[in-house]
Amino acid sequence: MSVFILVLGIILFIGLIITHELGHFWVARRNGVVAEEFGIFFPPKLYKKKTKKGWVFSINLLPLGGFVKLKGEHDSDTEPGSFGAATTWVKSKIMVAGVAVNFVTAVVLLIILAWIGLPQIIPNQFDISSASSPANHAVLVTSVLSHSPAQSIGIKSKDVIVALGKTGHTSSVKSLSDLQHLTKQYAGQKVQVVFSNNGKQITKSVRLLSSSVVKASLNTNNPEGYLGISSMEFTQYSWWAGPIEGVGLTLQIIKLTFIGLGHALAGLGQMIGGLITGNTVARQHGQKIASSQVAGPVGIFVILKDGSALGIQFMLFIVAIIALTLAIMNILPLPALDGGRLWTMLISRWLHKPLSASLEEAINAVGMLILIAIIILVTLVDVHRFL
Repeated sequence: MSVFILVLGIILFIGLIITHELGHFWVARRNGVVAEEFGIFFPPKLYKKKTKKGWVFSINLLPLGGFVKLKGEHDSDTEPGSFGAATTWVKSKIMVAGVAVNFVTAVVLLIILAWIGLPQIIPNQFDISSASSPANHAVLVTSVLSHSPAQSIGIKSKDVIVALGKTGHTSSVKSLSDLQHLTKQYAGQKVQVVFSNNGKQITKSVRLLSSSVVKASLNTNNPEGYLGISSMEFTQYSWWAGPIEGVGLTLQIIKLTFIGLGHALAGLGQMIGGLITGNTVARQHGQKIASSQVAGPVGIFVILKDGSALGIQFMLFIVAIIALTLAIMNILPLPALDGGRLWTMLISRWLHKPLSASLEEAINAVGMLILIAIIILVTLVDVHRFL
């Protein structure tokens, strides 16, 4: 099942790239701009085919995104059907279309998750607690420690902890705080644990680890819990609360993404400062901060792989976050990306100084080289960090 979820996650990730480019493609054609090629990933080309409508579909080697090649992409082009000949409003719509598709995709995924079961994994995660009853909360087991009380009674990853307590007096477990409170309350005692495995409810008796054993383990490389599991809380919202939860969580993730970008830039600045001044401690500290905030193709694959073990809901949550990240990164004024082209065009309009084809090509070329260099650097960091 985990392999299926991993494959599904990879397909959904590629789907984010395809739908992003489809946004550009569809809006361009709707507004009279000729699309010459629709490419998945970046060249060199692995496969290409000319369609009956005259545009080329291609699959390329470098998994760094995708592209839509438009007729006359320079801002100075004037031939009918070219991007350059379109109005500023049409150009803006074409460049923003991919971002809009990624944003809507993320919101829709989070709303669906709010209806079927939303993982609670962000500290102080946005939550409309008044909109969900206690029956809509569940605690999912994400991993089980070897030789733990949980393993001894057959609890496995993806089981749901239903209740825990003394025989005949178990208390319902609806949240992580419930589970933590009950396991601490009955530390070292024999208890009944009620858990669900693939919809089948099971009741087993087991003795929890004592407080002294758990406390002593905290000073080792293998800390233990009273029951010996890692878990995650899921919340299912009502039909009317789901959209509110989805939109609210989207805004929270956007805010956290910008905070993370701020930390990455601060770390990068500290790393550069350390290189210039020869301060090794500052350089290493800055590098650690910057690298912890970003992930490239390798990092994304590892995150999807790890997420696949936690079930389809967790995987969809990751894909939603990636969709929002793609939207944010593409709207920022970074050369070679949608936002860079958009803001460059708008500034040139404001200054009444249209960009020449050579200058526009130079800006995009330099931006692309910087982008590729960053991706290579991030990939090397990911290989060192994850593999």
